Amino acid sequence: MDLNLNRINVLIGSNGVGKSNFISFFRLLKNMYDQNLQNYIADEEGIDNVFHHGIKNSLFLNGRIEFDKINAYKFELQPTQEGNLYFSYEGTQYYRNWGLGFDSVKLGSGYQESILKDKQWGRYTFVKDYLKYLKIFHFHDTSKTASIKRPSNVNDNSFLREDAGNLAAYLFLLQEVHPKNFKKIELAIKSVAPFFERFDLKTDRRNPDLIRLEWIEKGSNKYFNAMHLSDGTLRFMALATLLLQPVAPSVIIIDEPELGLHPSAITKLAALIKKASAQTQIIISTQSVNLLDHFEPEDIITVDRIDNQSVFKRQSSEALKEWMEDYSMSDLWSKNVIGGRP
Repeated sequence: MDLNLNRINVLIGSNGVGKSNFISFFRLLKNMYDQNLQNYIADEEGIDNVFHHGIKNSLFLNGRIEFDKINAYKFELQPTQEGNLYFSYEGTQYYRNWGLGFDSVKLGSGYQESILKDKQWGRYTFVKDYLKYLKIFHFHDTSKTASIKRPSNVNDNSFLREDAGNLAAYLFLLQEVHPKNFKKIELAIKSVAPFFERFDLKTDRRNPDLIRLEWIEKGSNKYFNAMHLSDGTLRFMALATLLLQPVAPSVIIIDEPELGLHPSAITKLAALIKKASAQTQIIISTQSVNLLDHFEPEDIITVDRIDNQSVFKRQSSEALKEWMEDYSMSDLWSKNVIGGRP
């Protein structure tokens, strides 16, 4: 299956059609690059859960991802008798400007962890720069023991972590080094949480290596930290920070960003996604009809299960022109005009 990705890519579909598998492909790529493939298999409880319908029905797993129409990465994985995976092929590709198509540069085969990360020269660097910063963000865990609610090391601020566990430290860095972006984040939060005045970020008095996510409520002098925030507000803080940071990753992938958000916050989230797409490519998976209505048909990819396969279809304004005169995108989704329904 070939799928071209735009600046904004909103995946919709019923449960079990393959949206999560699509996101998992990027998670697999990241673990491969990080030389963490075997641990990833263990976390997935074996290769039967990594292969389509198990290894009895799929003798190998392969994939190819193309970046910037010039560079590409290609791999093929096969199972071992011990229940692990090994690379039967790994290589990069690049497009020749004089029209001869893609040339392949084979990395090797027969090893259990990728060797791309160890390469220091040539065409490898272009692919490495993409995969190095690839992350799948999920801000679902807002329980009492969640990392986002606990103190974090003040120096853990090189990037925002996938679960926003270092949100306080990263915001503290933005406050000190990128005050304009920090102020934009505060304003975005205030637009959906009127009680929020501003962050009150400082290192712990007893341990200056630690920092908590502390904030000030309008008209109050009481102490507030992450434990005093609703789940939706805390998640929106993480989303706003991710989408308004000064230097965003080349690709931002978010699984169900609308979880727990008020409709007004979803409207603001859509605006932040559009703004961020000017400097980064965005892929999101959603079940929210409210979020869907803020995007153009070309931004939307419906996912259906046909003949036991996941089928991805990007929507078109031209094809839906007459429908869009009377209906919204969420109406067309609900009425199963565009697919993506059980």
